[in-house]
Amino acid sequence: MKINSLQIEIDGIDKEILRSLMEDARKPILQIANKIGISGAAIHQRLRKLEQAGVISGSKFVVNTKVLGYSTMAFVGIYLDKAARNPEAVRELRKIPEVLECHYTTGNWSILIKMICRDNEHLMQLLNTKIQVIEGVSRTETFISLDQQIERQIQL
Repeated sequence: MKINSLQIEIDGIDKEILRSLMEDARKPILQIANKIGISGAAIHQRLRKLEQAGVISGSKFVVNTKVLGYSTMAFVGIYLDKAARNPEAVRELRKIPEVLECHYTTGNWSILIKMICRDNEHLMQLLNTKIQVIEGVSRTETFISLDQQIERQIQL
């Protein structure tokens, strides 16, 4: 598989390494090496090549927000009065820790955000006091997620 502008070759071994680490980024390199049948040093070289090419952009721990008391996930479509207000609106949204993702979109909304809140009351408070007061926000449309049924990365 070739990655567009970088023209890096991704072979079957690279895909196996990536699949293993996407499943569990803490999986020991030697365990992956033994499974694939190559040395740990070869795994490290391939990972370095994939990082330098931008295929891998990091690793992270996944925190269970429900255990921390955040039980409401919501998606909020934000209508801006002018498209030119996007940069300042995003700057203000960055200041709200509960905003997990922010997307510049086509369609009716200018911006779509993903938020995590303690409960519906917390969501309402953030909408009323933090989001709808941002200069240029004309209105919002909120969708509460009842259950996340699929969570995954691209399959290799």
